[in-house]
Amino acid sequence: MTTASLADAPAETEFAAATYRKVFWRLVPFLMLLYVIAYLDRVNVGFAKLQMSGDLGFSETVFGLGAGLFFIGYFLFEVPSNILLHKLGARVWIARIMVTWGVISACFWFVETAWQFYALRFLLGLAEAGFYPGIILYITYWFPSHQRARIIAVFMAAIPVSGIFGGPLSGWIMDTFNGVGGHAGWQWMFLLEAAPAVLLGVVVFFYLDDRVRHAKWLNDEEKAQIARDIAADHQGKTSEASFGAVVRDPRIWAMAFIYFCIVMGQYGLTFWLPTLVKGSGVQGNLMIGLISAIPFLVAVVVMILCGRSADRMRERRWHLIVPALIGAIGFVISATAGSPLIGIVALSAAAAGVLTCSPLFWSLPTAFISGAAAASGIAIVNSVGNLAGFVSPYAIGALRDATQSTAAGMYMLAGMLTIAAIAIYLTPAKLVNR
Repeated sequence: MTTASLADAPAETEFAAATYRKVFWRLVPFLMLLYVIAYLDRVNVGFAKLQMSGDLGFSETVFGLGAGLFFIGYFLFEVPSNILLHKLGARVWIARIMVTWGVISACFWFVETAWQFYALRFLLGLAEAGFYPGIILYITYWFPSHQRARIIAVFMAAIPVSGIFGGPLSGWIMDTFNGVGGHAGWQWMFLLEAAPAVLLGVVVFFYLDDRVRHAKWLNDEEKAQIARDIAADHQGKTSEASFGAVVRDPRIWAMAFIYFCIVMGQYGLTFWLPTLVKGSGVQGNLMIGLISAIPFLVAVVVMILCGRSADRMRERRWHLIVPALIGAIGFVISATAGSPLIGIVALSAAAAGVLTCSPLFWSLPTAFISGAAAASGIAIVNSVGNLAGFVSPYAIGALRDATQSTAAGMYMLAGMLTIAAIAIYLTPAKLVNR
C-alpha cells in the first residue's frame, strides 16, 4: 500500500461510516415502524381473547388453533412471495402486502363463529407472507454482513416495541370502546389497529427505493461505496444457486430447525402473555396491557445491546446460545412462580432471551448466502421456522385445557430453547462468524 493510500484509508472509513449512518436513518426507523404495525396486527388476537373467547364461546384449544392457523397460510405463500419481492421490487410488493393484511385484519370485526375465525387467521397469514423475510432480504441489499446483527436487532426491536405500546393500546381500546355502537371492544380493536397498515402501505410505495442505484437521496460516491462493500461481502457466499440447489443445502435446513425452536418460544410468549398476566391476578384490560409491557421493555434494551456486541466482536454463536438459555430459565421459573412479582421478573427474562434470539439468528444464514439464493433461502428458513407459530399456541392451548395449568406449556417452551442452544453450538463457527 502506498503512502497516499495509507493517508486516504481513514478518510474512506469515515466516509463509509457516514454513508451507512445516512442509510440507517433513512430506512431502519421506517422499516421498524412497518414491523410494529405488522406484529401488532399479527398478535393482537392475544388481547382480543380476553373478551372474544367469552363472547363467542371459544375454548382455549379453539383459540390456540385459530391463532396458529395464521402460520399455515404464512408457510404456504412465504417462498413465492419472497421470490416475487426479489423480482418485482420491495416498493410494490411490501405496499401490496400491507394493504391486503390491513383489510383482512379489519374483517375480524365480523367474526361470529370458530370457522370464520379460522378462515380469517389463515387468510391473514397468506396476506402477510413474505413481509418479514422480505425486509431481511431488503436489508442485505443495503448493509454488508458485519453490520447486519445490529441493524436487524434494531429493526426487530419492533417486536417488543409493539408489546410496549400495543398492549396498553389494545387494552385501552377494548375498555373504552366496549359497547360503543352496540359492538364489543375487541371488534373496535381489530378495526382501529388495522387502519395504519393500509395507510402505511400507500406510503411505502412512494418512500422506499428498490435498490441502492435507485436512491436519489444518495450521491454517486455513496452509492459506489455501498456497491463495493456489498460486492466484497458476496465473495465466498452462495448467491446464484437454483431454488432446487438451495432446497438441497443441508445448512438451510439446519437453520430452519434452529429457527423453529426459537419461534416456539417467541410466539408462546407473545400470544399467551396477556393470559399469563391475567392469571397472576391483574384486573382490567388496560392494567393487563401496562403490566404486559414490562417484559418487552427489558427485551428491547437487551436486543440492541446484544446486536451491537455481536457485530463488534464478529461472533454469532454465543450471542445466541446465552440468550436462548436465559429464556429457557425464565420460562421454567415463570411456571413455578409463587407471586406475581416473581412471575413478571421471570417473564421479563424469558422475553429478553427469546426476543434477542430472533434478530441475532438472521446473522447466521445471511453469513453464507446472498442474492437470489438468499431470496429463496431466507424464505425457506422463515416459513419452516414460523410453522412453530402454529404449533406453539395450539400446543399451549391444548395443554392448558388438559392440565388446567400453564406450567406444562412453559416447560415445553424451555425445552425448545435448550434444543436451539445445542443446535447453535454444533454450527461451525467459521461458517457464521463474519
